[in-house]
Amino acid sequence: MRRALCPVEALYVGQRSRAVLSCEVRGRIDAALLARAFDEVIAEHPTLRARIVPDGAGHAFALLGAEERPRLNVRTGVDTAHGDELNDPLPVGGPLVRATLASDPAESAQQRHILVISVDHAVIDGHSAIAMQNAVWDRYRALVNGEPTAAPAREPGWPAPISSLLPPADEAVTAEHLRERLAEVRRYPVELLPYDGSGSGGRIEIRRLLLDAERTTALREFARAAGVSAHGLISAALLSVARARFDGDAPRVLGCLSPVDLRSRLVPPVPHTEMVAAVATHLHALPVAANPDPVALAREVTAHLRGAIARGEHLHDMRITPEVMRNPALQTATVIATNMGAVPGPRLPAGLELTDVRLVPGREHYFPQAGRSPLMACVVSFDGRLAVELPHHTACFSARFMRAFRDDLRSALLSLSAPNQLPA
Repeated sequence: MRRALCPVEALYVGQRSRAVLSCEVRGRIDAALLARAFDEVIAEHPTLRARIVPDGAGHAFALLGAEERPRLNVRTGVDTAHGDELNDPLPVGGPLVRATLASDPAESAQQRHILVISVDHAVIDGHSAIAMQNAVWDRYRALVNGEPTAAPAREPGWPAPISSLLPPADEAVTAEHLRERLAEVRRYPVELLPYDGSGSGGRIEIRRLLLDAERTTALREFARAAGVSAHGLISAALLSVARARFDGDAPRVLGCLSPVDLRSRLVPPVPHTEMVAAVATHLHALPVAANPDPVALAREVTAHLRGAIARGEHLHDMRITPEVMRNPALQTATVIATNMGAVPGPRLPAGLELTDVRLVPGREHYFPQAGRSPLMACVVSFDGRLAVELPHHTACFSARFMRAFRDDLRSALLSLSAPNQLPA
């Protein structure tokens, strides 16, 4: 049983990117029941129990044998589990999902645990990744409570390729969109952040910015009062902090790559529970002054993204995805802001306390020899707390560079959420 990858899915085969979700809890966990919950969720989605195989000139999903399916791994060592999983690849040809439960060795009522789930981006996006994590905990809660769970009545079929669900379009219009996009990226090439890392060896690390519920609410209220989206405000802060890493007083052309959730815009709409990558990207290149007005910058970012969506450009960008491999500049940005918005955290059974939940993007390949690259920021608010995860490879960006970037970003966001900061 196979299904060919569509152009959007095929792009991730070369990129080797993945979503790494983690949920940290305190209390007693029944590892056998959690393993069963994970197995049942995997069984309901063919893409989660598949591998990527060659298929003519392209690739296809092929189901794993029963003995090859992803199973829950159990280990000790809560403190190192997240970093270990982040640095453990999901190679092409192997399972597309891996789950690990790490626990404290001590047996106590307040024992710590962390469940880390890594999923290949060819079969998942941020929203479906969160839905999958929550589904595992929902199933575990039901099993703990003795609620009945039922296997699918029949073998689930492959989800439809996202490319096949795009609204009809005139090929000439799409071709003209591609010509305009290529002309734009050639006319306004964006600058990338230069590396300061060791250039060899190293590992993937994360610098994290976390705001409490009060500061998160203040930031969102500030954005609303300024007439901008929270995404626009955070993107403006990212661009401002990135601009400070370039010298000179003249404006520098920087680029912001934003995700556009396609699920509600497909025919028919696709729910977040469908395990597919249903996201387009929007690149906005713009001159950024040495000391930009963050609100004015946020208004420009917000208006540009909203205008592009209103014109349907995100659908054309999805249709020209095959061109990205030949023209990487179509998706080359100074900062990548993957904003998931406000989402619910997992619901746990009685006796377990949720202490943290995270979504972090990861990659298998980094190229320190390139000398520069975009900087990734994964923005998500779990249960009202804003987090910005900044993954990086230490051979490219040093820990010192990323700590300073994170700290400057925090200062920028806190200054925007402080009272009386909105200009007249």
